[in-house]
Amino acid sequence: MFNSLSRILAREQHAFLSRDRQEWWNHLARIQDFLGEGLNQANRAHPVLILGAGSGLEIPWKQAPRGTTGWDADPFSRVRTLLRHGRWAPWVFGDLTDAFEPLRLAAERSVQESWSGRRRRLDIAQVRLAALLPSLPMEPIALRRWIHTHRPGTILAANVMGQLAPLAQRMLERAFAPELPWEADAEVPDRLHEALERWAERVIRSLLKALDESGAELWLVHDRAVLESASALELGPFTLDWKAQVKGVPRLEAWDPLCGVEVVAELATRTSLRQERWFWPVGEGQHHLVEALAFATKTP
Repeated sequence: MFNSLSRILAREQHAFLSRDRQEWWNHLARIQDFLGEGLNQANRAHPVLILGAGSGLEIPWKQAPRGTTGWDADPFSRVRTLLRHGRWAPWVFGDLTDAFEPLRLAAERSVQESWSGRRRRLDIAQVRLAALLPSLPMEPIALRRWIHTHRPGTILAANVMGQLAPLAQRMLERAFAPELPWEADAEVPDRLHEALERWAERVIRSLLKALDESGAELWLVHDRAVLESASALELGPFTLDWKAQVKGVPRLEAWDPLCGVEVVAELATRTSLRQERWFWPVGEGQHHLVEALAFATKTP
């Protein structure tokens, strides 16, 4: 169970919990309010599924209906939820995208020759992996099977989609260590990084498609953008284009953790129940733009 993805997630969770809580208390309260509303409104006649349940820090489990299932790849997530909430919930351990194990294997095959065990030159490994990424499988088979078996009425996702690209980057860096897999020259196109972003885009779209086809009510919260600015940032009225919503800075320095995917557009056939964004100041000059979206049930 304790595979590469589990180790990465465990370290990320530890780093998150080690932060000064004053930095993210308001952010945490808003996530709990949003997900708590989803749990309160859940149809008790149908199962509830929480994706990215983690240690339970962001999940108000007291509001969760009996039998609510958590899903997380961190093997300690269920125990931490028990310690924090006194709730030994049904649990699914594993990668809900089914995409990370093929990615890990492809990276390891690219870095090392299977027949000799010798390490390939960095530039050759980069080219090989960039060529492999478009063909890797990424259908969320386990998630689809769980949905087909249990027919959930409500699905919550606690900051899952915004973590997929960063987790993939860390997995590649582990495979290439002690070297870094990225192009060192800023003037030269980084073909591997570009290929990985397209990989992450496909993973996110596949996940959203499975969630949409579930027909369940959806409550999704995730990082929409990471912005670098020393200036104070403000948000105007909610718009599909998040860049148009950001005020107070003439030029945006931003990274898109969703790799170009617009969740509202992907779920355009759904009726919106709630949509909002807020800033989470993470460090000096760094702000995460958090997006929280809820969608009504959809008849298959």
